[in-house]
Amino acid sequence: MSKQKIKDISLFWALVPIVVMLGLISIGYFVYNVRAEPMILIGTATAAIIARFHGHTWDDTLGSICSKISEALPIILIVASIGFLIGAWMISGTIPIMIYYGLRFIDPSYFYVSAFLLGAFVSVCTGTSWGSMGTVGVALMGIAIGLNMSLPIAAGAVVSGCWFGDKCSPLSDSTNMAALAAGANLYEHIAHLLWTTGPGFIICCVVYSLVGFTSDISAGVESESMLALISDLEQCYNFNIALFLPPIIVLYGSITKRPVIPMLFLSTAVAVVLALTLQNFTLASVGETLVNGFRLSMLPTSVNVSTFSPDVARLLERGGAVSMFSSFVTVFSAFSFAGAMSVGGSLKLVINRLTTIVKSTFQLILVTMISTVTICACTSNGTLPLLLSGEAFKEEYRKRGLASTNLSRTLEDSGTVVEPIIPWTASAVYCVAMTGVATLDYLPWAFLCYTGMLFAMLWGATGIGIAKLPKQQLAMQN
Repeated sequence: MSKQKIKDISLFWALVPIVVMLGLISIGYFVYNVRAEPMILIGTATAAIIARFHGHTWDDTLGSICSKISEALPIILIVASIGFLIGAWMISGTIPIMIYYGLRFIDPSYFYVSAFLLGAFVSVCTGTSWGSMGTVGVALMGIAIGLNMSLPIAAGAVVSGCWFGDKCSPLSDSTNMAALAAGANLYEHIAHLLWTTGPGFIICCVVYSLVGFTSDISAGVESESMLALISDLEQCYNFNIALFLPPIIVLYGSITKRPVIPMLFLSTAVAVVLALTLQNFTLASVGETLVNGFRLSMLPTSVNVSTFSPDVARLLERGGAVSMFSSFVTVFSAFSFAGAMSVGGSLKLVINRLTTIVKSTFQLILVTMISTVTICACTSNGTLPLLLSGEAFKEEYRKRGLASTNLSRTLEDSGTVVEPIIPWTASAVYCVAMTGVATLDYLPWAFLCYTGMLFAMLWGATGIGIAKLPKQQLAMQN
């Protein structure tokens, strides 16, 4: 059978799968509360059918989808590793000891700003938002529950902090990816980010501090309940300074730029040893926790679980690889759509057409952000927009005499940190799993995730903080 002749795809047909998917998500997710993954897969099927009518075979589409999913395998391995890690840290007492000392020593008035700053510090040191969210983020949400704080505000502060490092850390894969895609020097890129991320950081500190100081926390915190929770935690675990060893291993591995997955497994292994020796859990309980998460029923019979506060189960019963299954499904769906769309070059065509309407620096930055956010929403992935938009707009920035750091900064402002506030993306699903708070509930409080775009538009309109190409490069270009 002869292969059908390949036809160039038109802008109309390139837009159809995007419109179908976004339309279905808008109706299904927001009106009928249907999960986004089926809508994404319908968009994938639409893109595959359009590719077929333009001469591409099913094998072409399947090969493209498999190629994209293979790119997602490192993400999936990291997600599974974090599931094991959280389970191990929970049964060993590592996360509980963070909650325990947080309940004892953190002043509720300073909690929100402390949650933001701690998340930012850990994510800058480790270069991973997901790792920070799955470890210190889980502990901070546990403290928020124990202190009876507002969980949407707490989740917003934690998300903002954890994604600050993902945006600015030289160890972050997205930071390196944005610089690479735009053709910018990594450290010049990070320095240029301060024009948009710096004001956002200050806004977060001020607002979270004001909210903490002005909230009627004394009425919200039940001291007797909190003391009971502390007492319950003391009955569950033998607290020892050695329990801080697992996070120290992860921190050390990140600072010294060791491979992520081996360090996560090393930390998990150390936590398992602590659970078996220091906490005296059985090997069967540890194995069950790594797969399905920790359960209070695993505690020795000498511990009377029936007398515990209901918050104890809410705090401790989590972790395990199975808890990450929802994230796996989202990643597979998102990369399947990206694969089907890439067969005919649909996304790249749409972006190239957008550049024809650009007349000013402000418009160029705005179109870059709209394109990046749209790709992020369409693919449910924060890395793909960096690559596609970076490649599509790189020459346009150079033609206008703009330094590549302007593009790399805009990519991060509208891609990296926006992903966790788009409800159907992998990062948002992961944040919901880690915090127990719906995306639309924490979104208004995740200031760092959208203030970058506001300041990017402001600087684009005024010309402030816009770097120009050096005269030597301009002369060579002309």
